[in-house]
Parts: sequence; structure tokens; C-alpha cells
Amino acid sequence: MTNESMRFGFILPGGSATEQLRQAVLAEQAGWDGVFVWEAAYGVDAWGLLSAMAASTSRIRLGTMLTPLPWRRPWKLASQVATLDDLSGGRAVVGLGLGALDPVLPTGGGEVTDRRQRAAMLDEGIDLMRELWRGGQSYTGEHYQFDVGTGGIGSGGLRPVQPSIPIWAVGAWPRPRSMARILRCDGVIPEYYRGDGQEAAPDDQRELIAWLAERGRTDLDVVHEGETPADDRAAAIAKVTPWAAAGATWWLESRWGGEQHSEQKMREVTTRLEAGPPRA
Repeated sequence: MTNESMRFGFILPGGSATEQLRQAVLAEQAGWDGVFVWEAAYGVDAWGLLSAMAASTSRIRLGTMLTPLPWRRPWKLASQVATLDDLSGGRAVVGLGLGALDPVLPTGGGEVTDRRQRAAMLDEGIDLMRELWRGGQSYTGEHYQFDVGTGGIGSGGLRPVQPSIPIWAVGAWPRPRSMARILRCDGVIPEYYRGDGQEAAPDDQRELIAWLAERGRTDLDVVHEGETPADDRAAAIAKVTPWAAAGATWWLESRWGGEQHSEQKMREVTTRLEAGPPRA
């Protein structure tokens, strides 16, 4: 993978639905390849927002970064993603994870907090969603039992455009159970756990990709998230290029930290979007 062939997305950190819609249109105009939004316990509805983006753009990929599937009803999420795929002409992608146990999770909501149970629910949820997208009518697992029903409306009018909507999942490298899930997905959002306490390096990504290749998965998207400057294109390219050389297929520009919905943050995001992706 080279910088030139890498694809570039932008994770919108916040703002109103109207502001984020405007930013998605700007992203497409500026040459970005994808726009991703995040799901909060309470806030702008990700899938309603993405559907509005689908109607206002024609090229960019649209998805979440990311959706805590164990705290969602998989059949409802499958419906939302398939609807987005239909509206966008086949541009949907969904990023999935266990969900973080932090203040983003509402108190008293009844969500499962046990990590092992959430992992099992994530695995089953992926299978359930794919079964519905294939046209299946029911699913039976340990945690989920679902039947479309025979009420006359069912899923007859809902079919994704893509033969297989890409599912990207968080993979904790080098934890075997987490990585085993990635073998069933279309992309990996790596979380690197190093024993030396240092930040992840491109060589860590190479090891992850080699592990996947040894198990026959050389077709996966490999996502790397980071931040590059808007006012120094050479520096931005220099930061991205080592990750592209190490095999990343997507660079996701992010702007976390600070007040996510402030006017200052919105100006910062707009400025970076306008500068375009750090493509060589």
C-alpha cells in the first residue's frame, strides 16, 4: 500500500446535525473518501444524520466510528445500515466495537457491562446482521432470537445495494480472541497493546497484518486514526506515509479532545477539511 492508493476519511467530532451535514458536503468537495460519525448515548442520531449525508453527496463512504453493537438491537441496526446503503447507492460501512465503560454510557440503562458477555453479543450481532442482509428471515443464538414475522411488511422492501456491507471491527492486537473476530469481518480498527507502554508504531501494524495473512485474510481494510496539520501539507504526508507503507488502507483524520461542539472545534474541523486529505 502506498500513500497514493490509501483512502482518507474524516471522523466528525461533534456539532449540530446541520453543521455535520455541511461538513460532509465540504469533505466530498475537498477530495476526502469517507466521512464517519460517532454514536453517543444521547445526541445527534448517527443514522439519521448519515442518511441526510447520503442524499447530499454522491461519492464518499459513510459510516460510524463506532457503534457499540452489544448496546443496540442488532436487527434495528441492520435495518438502519441497509437503509443507508440503499439511500447512498452502496456507500455504507459500519464500525463496530464492544462499547467503552465510561460516562458516554448512561447510568441505569440496563446495558450489559461484563466484557465477555458483550464480546459474545458482538459476535452474534454480526452474524444476525449479515443473515438479514442476505435475505434471511430468522436467527437463533444464545443471546439473540429474532424472526422477521409474517405481518405482511417484513423486510421485503429492504435490500442493501452492496452484496456485503463492509463491517469494520475493533481488534485488540495481539489478543487472540479479539483478533479471531476480525477474521470474520471486512476491516480492522486496531487497538495496540504494547508491553513497553510506548505508542503504536508501523511495525506493530505490520505484525498484525502478517498475522491476518497467515490465516488467509489479505483482503481486509486496515484502519489507522490520527491527526495531521492543515497548514503544512508536507508534514501531513510525512506522518501518513509510514502507515501506508506498513499496509494501512484507510487513514481516518480525527479531532478529539476539548469541547467537541464548540465554535472553535467546528472552525478547526472545517479548516482541516478544506485543506484536503494528505494524499501524496
